[in-house]
Amino acid sequence: MGRSPRGRARNRDDAGTSGGAGGLPRALALTLASALVWGVAHFVTGRRVAGGLLLALYVAIVAALGGAATLYRSDLVHYAVQPAVLQRTSAALVALGVLWILVVVRSYLLLRPARLAAGARTLGAAAVAVMCFAVAVPVAWSAHSTYVYRDALTSIFRTGSENGKPVDAKDPFNGQPRVNILLLGGDSAADRTGVRTDSVTLASVDTKTGDTVLLSLPRNLEQFPMPPGPARDRFPYGFTGDGPQNPGLLNEVYEYAENHPDVVPGVAKKRRGPELLKATVAGVLGLRVDYYILVDMFGFADIIDAMGGVKLKITEPIPYGLQGGVLQPGYRTLKGKEALWYGRSRTNSSDYVRMSRQKCLMRAIAEQADPQTVLTSFDKLAAAAKRTLSTDIPQELLPALMKLSNRVKNGAQIRSLQFVPPLIYTGNPDFDKIRTLAADAVNSDPRQVSVKPSGTPTASPTGSPTASPTGSPDGQDGGEPSKPSSKPVSLESSCP
Repeated sequence: MGRSPRGRARNRDDAGTSGGAGGLPRALALTLASALVWGVAHFVTGRRVAGGLLLALYVAIVAALGGAATLYRSDLVHYAVQPAVLQRTSAALVALGVLWILVVVRSYLLLRPARLAAGARTLGAAAVAVMCFAVAVPVAWSAHSTYVYRDALTSIFRTGSENGKPVDAKDPFNGQPRVNILLLGGDSAADRTGVRTDSVTLASVDTKTGDTVLLSLPRNLEQFPMPPGPARDRFPYGFTGDGPQNPGLLNEVYEYAENHPDVVPGVAKKRRGPELLKATVAGVLGLRVDYYILVDMFGFADIIDAMGGVKLKITEPIPYGLQGGVLQPGYRTLKGKEALWYGRSRTNSSDYVRMSRQKCLMRAIAEQADPQTVLTSFDKLAAAAKRTLSTDIPQELLPALMKLSNRVKNGAQIRSLQFVPPLIYTGNPDFDKIRTLAADAVNSDPRQVSVKPSGTPTASPTGSPTASPTGSPDGQDGGEPSKPSSKPVSLESSCP
């Protein structure tokens, strides 16, 4: 009896692929097509139901990713700073990778010719392994990066219940028109005991527009009032330090609180310093201080190195290192240690010139930390951030702060006001003037600005702390510094 047409066609197909030379390329090509679009192999082999389900799942995943990247892009910022969402995302990426690899392997098994020579079998298996590797690497990298990011996030930012700062998701800023964050640069060098906050800046940010005012206090500010309570009781006429090595400068308050827990009762170690310094700065400026961020300056160099350096215009030679190096004028890409010296060097200059350079350095880093740089150095940046940053900003506030930072980066005005000589004399400051200038700078309503902290001392054994001296300023520059503006100036116009 003659064979049916279907049987003869099957025999012809088997004959054409039995040696593997003709069928293997086709099988691998269709397997690759199935890796790119799920279900192709199943449709080719007549498994239409399974192919349809795979294709539908594939389209749903692609549509979800496409919609998230376009229509719901703004919502990604909200979810990207939620540890629970990040944990689920990492698990989902692992599951997606495993499923994708199974689709590739199953597709090849369906398409593989029935009879292959040993060499052809090895070649086919190797080709499929390469496809699986190509799928696994980006998925594994994404899952790993998500995990690393979540780990860094939870290490740096505690929840509101942990740090006693609950956040209402519907009104994260409690109806306040501005959020005030104290930015601290800590210098915990090997030759120094504890942490000295040599950079003290209050960033006051408009919660609607993102317009920001940076209010900078010099590290050598003296005779400032301490906040009411145990600290005021100990220093009723202003802070006088702790011994001859600590004469009573603003940059000593953090470490003093850490070493004297009785001035900040009930506060845990490593939180005492920030709490007392926040309250002290609030009293000096007459502004509420909501949160703080402390950056260890030596770890800060690691962040810049992970970014690949930072580009700056240097306007005059700046001594670099201990071996007589110099950062020459011109447009330069500074490595971490070079940028650190750029921001910290006082040789042939002053604390106040250094403060200006630090603001320009912060601006340059914010502008150059683009998504491509962050992605290519993600692990290094996350590790450096964990070593470098500490803060009391709650995790629950991060979505609102991320949206606010986008406004700051996309057109908001950033201005700076520095309370330095001769505007303010650091050895005998006029605190009423500081508070008046700070209030004018942020243009806040009465809820934001207090005229004077209750109980501010009006006299000291050496005279009035609010009287302006008639002599020269601090004298450390060898001459009268140029007169700073009493109004905030734009960083764009003041930085080279």
